[in-house]
Amino acid sequence: MPSPLTHTVLKEKQRALRDGFPETVGLRVHRSISWIGRAEQTTDDPDARFLFLWIAFNAAYAEGGEPKAWEYGERSAFGDFFDRIVALDNDARIRKALLERFSGPIASLLKNRFVFHPFWQYHNGIKGYDGWKSRFHASLRKFAEVFKAGDTARVLCFVFDRLYVLRNQMIHGGATWNSEVNRAQVTDGADILGFLVPVFVDIMIDNPAEDWGRPFYPVVS
Repeated sequence: MPSPLTHTVLKEKQRALRDGFPETVGLRVHRSISWIGRAEQTTDDPDARFLFLWIAFNAAYAEGGEPKAWEYGERSAFGDFFDRIVALDNDARIRKALLERFSGPIASLLKNRFVFHPFWQYHNGIKGYDGWKSRFHASLRKFAEVFKAGDTARVLCFVFDRLYVLRNQMIHGGATWNSEVNRAQVTDGADILGFLVPVFVDIMIDNPAEDWGRPFYPVVS
C-alpha cells in the first residue's frame, strides 16, 4: 500500500518551493526524500524497505544524533514531532490512514508481544520486568481508548513504540534477513511507514516556517 506521495511527486514539489526554505528544513526534506526514493526501488525486500523508510523518518524528525532511550510509556523522542505534524495535517490524512486504511495491521502490531519492549527486557533478565504481561495488556487497553477517541498523535506514539522495537531488532542484528518468523510485522511496518513518512515530509514542505529543529549532522565544508 504505497503512498500516492511518491519520491517523484515530493521531489518536484520540493524543487518548486525550496528557494523559500530555511536551510534546516531544506536539508531535512532533501535527505528524507532521497531515502523514500531508495525505498521505492526495493519492492521485493520488506526488510530493506523498512530500514530505508526508517532512515527517511529519522532524517525528517531527529534532532540530537541517536534517539533517546525508548522505554515503555516514555515516548518523548517522537511525541513532540507527532503533536506538531498532526496539528498541521489539515486534510487529516494521517488520522484517516491510521483509523481506516491501516487499522487491521496496526491492531496486529499492537497485539504482537515480540515488538513490545518490556517483553524483551524480561527475557533478557532485566530486573523489574516480571510483570511484562500486565504492562502489555494495560498498553492494549490504553491504545484501544486513544484509538476510539481518535487521538491521532497518541495513536502514532503507540504504533511507533512497536515499530521502534522492530527497528532495533533489525539494526542490532536481532533478526534474520527474510526470516519467516517476523514477516508479518516487517511487511506491515514497511507498509505503514511507506504511507506515513511521505505524508510527514509533505506536511513539512507545506510548513517550512515551523521550527523543525537543527539536524544533528548538517553539511559541513
